[in-house]
Parts: sequence; structure tokens; C-alpha cells
Amino acid sequence: MIVLLTDFGESEYVGVMKGVVLSIDPSARIVDLTHSISPQSVREAAWVLLKSYLYFPKNTIFVCVVDPGVGTDRDAVLVTTPDYVFIGPDNGLFSEVTRITGIEHIYNIKTESTVSHTFHGRDVFAVAAARYHSGVAAREIGALKNALSESLFFYLEERTGEIVRIDRFGNIITNIPPESSDSLNVRCGTTQLELQLVGTYAQGPSDGLFLVVGSYGTLEIASQNKRAIDHFSVRIGERITIEK
Repeated sequence: MIVLLTDFGESEYVGVMKGVVLSIDPSARIVDLTHSISPQSVREAAWVLLKSYLYFPKNTIFVCVVDPGVGTDRDAVLVTTPDYVFIGPDNGLFSEVTRITGIEHIYNIKTESTVSHTFHGRDVFAVAAARYHSGVAAREIGALKNALSESLFFYLEERTGEIVRIDRFGNIITNIPPESSDSLNVRCGTTQLELQLVGTYAQGPSDGLFLVVGSYGTLEIASQNKRAIDHFSVRIGERITIEK
């Protein structure tokens, strides 16, 4: 199975990547994890991958293309772990997930000079995934390298963490674990709020923001049937404190 994670949205780029994979290996089964990552947000992609990969069967190949450095000298990598394979740019996207899975080998994917400088999803990553899925050895796809070049960490110190995702409903997702309290103080930049913590979206107040424990098991800021991000302007990666 090949799973795609990109910031391509509803563009034709997703379909073209699938066409490349199926042209090389018609037997491939392709699953879309999401293409709704905020444009060029490596941090958001890293969080979604970290919180999603375990729901897929072992030996799944994840092709992750959120690549603001496309066409530069950043490496394109194929990372094998005991149970999964990750293919994409070496820009920190795989840092957190491989701390959990462990790493067996890292391969620097061979990139021909003739490939597009703006669409490595099509010309590099889809090709590598299809070849590997079809049985081509990783050593034929790239040369071994010692470590990932770029590292990314999600900040979490006591009750201060960061904004890791803004989903399509406008919910503001953090990496901060739940707290046992009916209301919590939220501080982000110069903004301070006291928000109610509820069990479900439907239990939140009909007007204004509230907190809920989302499906990732972390706190998120929501607004009933509205987009929280329209009422609380924050950015991916921004520090936030949520405490009693």
C-alpha cells in the first residue's frame, strides 16, 4: 500500500502522482491520507503523519510531499523502519515519526538532472515509491546515508506547547495533553482567554470559543458550527499555554 500526504489540495498534482505510480506498478493500492496540509507547512505535515501512521498496516509506504525546498540541494530520502517506509524530502518531516518507529536505513534517492525543479512529487517521490513497491531494492533507488539532515521537534514544556494543525473545520489543534478542569486559561502571544472545557463539540457554548479533547488526544480550540480560527488568529508552530 502507498499512502499519499501532501499540501496539494484539490489540484491535478495528486492525480498525476497516482498516474506515475500506476504506470510503474499497476498493482499498487494508493490511499490518500490528506492533501489539505497548509501550503508548505512541514510542521503540520509532520504532526498529521505522526498521529496517523499507526492506523495503517505494516509495510505501508508513506509518500509525504510538503516541500518548500523543492529544486534546492536538500536530499530526497527513502527511510526504512521495522514496520513502515517513508519517502519524501529531508526537511524535518520524518523527524518525529522516526523517533517513535526507529530507523533501519536511510537512502538518498538518486535525482536525475532532467527532473522538474518544481514537481519532485511526480518525478522523484512517486517514482521511488512505485519502484520500491514493485520490489526494486532500496539500494538501487538511492545510496545509503548516515542520518536525516534536518530535525524537527514539537515543543512541549509543562503546559506550554504549540499549534500543530488547523483542520478544515477551523479547529485549532495543539499538542498539549488534557487537564482535569471545567475551564482553562489560554495564553497565546498577547491574547489571554478563559475557555470552558467540554466533552463534545455539541456541548460547547453556542456562541464563542471553547476547548475539547480532540481525536489526537490533545486539546483543541473550537467553536460550535463555526471556524475557531476566524475568531482567534494563530499560526502553525506558534507557542500556546493552556493551564488551570
